[in-house]
Amino acid sequence: MKMKNKWIIVLVFSIFIFGLKAQISSAKITYERKTNLYKKMKGGNVKDWIKEADKIKIDYFELVFNDTCSAFKPQESELKENMSWATQKNTVYQNFNNNKLYIIKDMWGEPIHITDSLYQRRWQITESTRKIAGYQCRKAVWRANDSTRIYAWFSYDLVTSTGPESFTGLPGTILGLATEDGGVVYFAKKIEIVRSEAVALAPPKKKKIYTMKTLWEDMYKQYGKEKWFKAEWNGQFGIW
Repeated sequence: MKMKNKWIIVLVFSIFIFGLKAQISSAKITYERKTNLYKKMKGGNVKDWIKEADKIKIDYFELVFNDTCSAFKPQESELKENMSWATQKNTVYQNFNNNKLYIIKDMWGEPIHITDSLYQRRWQITESTRKIAGYQCRKAVWRANDSTRIYAWFSYDLVTSTGPESFTGLPGTILGLATEDGGVVYFAKKIEIVRSEAVALAPPKKKKIYTMKTLWEDMYKQYGKEKWFKAEWNGQFGIW
């Protein structure tokens, strides 16, 4: 009887621990982003000025979140960065209670502050699974446009609907994110279960803040007649 009671206790404890894991709503995630510069900067002469050994640019980011908001930021480092100009490092705040998105983008050397509603993406959840950073993940697909699909791997164990950059809208946290051609790939490398206060995840106070609409109008006035403008806008805001 004592042995039976012991096994009952172990079983209940195991279920309790599993339940805790399945209800994680506050954590800090470190992501590694790999960007294939040959795929990003498509052109016949890109190999003339970017060596084969430098074609994969690696950047690191941190996502801190709780059940009401999240903050995604480049990881700070004192090391000198090689080819820092080749990729963009956005800072993104999401507030799930008021459906607000706040982005800080470095555009032509100037930080631009933008606020808008959280992006709505139509995801197709598949049966495909894989393990990332120790968590079982399910694959989802978003068709960004006629030529671009985004793959996301999210975990039901981390219940907050957030992820790298401005991505959200899945029933769990995105631990892996990739363009269909593999040109840009994010994967979680470390997950720490921490308590995050909402005040620490709030965006900074800035006098000049655009909405997506006012930024478009302002940029179109200045650059709308330039041949590169539409492609530049879509590259900045069409996916990320």
